[in-house]
Amino acid sequence: MKKYNFTVLIEKDEDGMFVAEVPDLKGCYTQGKTVQEVLENIREVINLCLEEHKEVHAHEFIGVQKIEVSV
Repeated sequence: MKKYNFTVLIEKDEDGMFVAEVPDLKGCYTQGKTVQEVLENIREVINLCLEEHKEVHAHEFIGVQKIEVSV
């Protein structure tokens, strides 16, 4: 069995739901009411995405930076 390590991005939307996305797997995202729930959900979605995507091209996660802009 092959093992993968993925970066999961988690954000909180305007309704208070947690949204998780895996940038390395196109279309791989889900939501949950708590961080624990969204992590459980994203594991299931990752497995589904891996069944569909035969090749995985993992990117190296560098970091997150907030930037302020004026428009």
